[in-house]
Amino acid sequence: MPDYTVTLESAWIIKDVQSLDDAIGIAISEAGKRLNPQAKYVDVEAGVLACPFCDRELSSAIVVADTALVGLVLDMKVFRAESPEHAGRIAKSVIGKALREVPLKIIDVQEET
Repeated sequence: MPDYTVTLESAWIIKDVQSLDDAIGIAISEAGKRLNPQAKYVDVEAGVLACPFCDRELSSAIVVADTALVGLVLDMKVFRAESPEHAGRIAKSVIGKALREVPLKIIDVQEET
């Protein structure tokens, strides 16, 4: 059975924040705290989006009325899964248990060689 790297996207809400950089830092920190110790092997990064007009990378975070929505990217290695779909379900289950009530979406599953 092969190993897979599963990438998930998450939406994180931060209240009472003043700047975009603060919001991103707080979101990554809070996600990391909730993932430890159950899923400490998950890599957490700020997400990026492609601008539909110029194809440059943009931060996937926005601050409005001192409330931020931050897009996070979570990478997890899944060992000995039966298929890419199975690896995605495993990753979503493990991360979902640690990050209760946080929306998750599988965006990529790559087989390790």
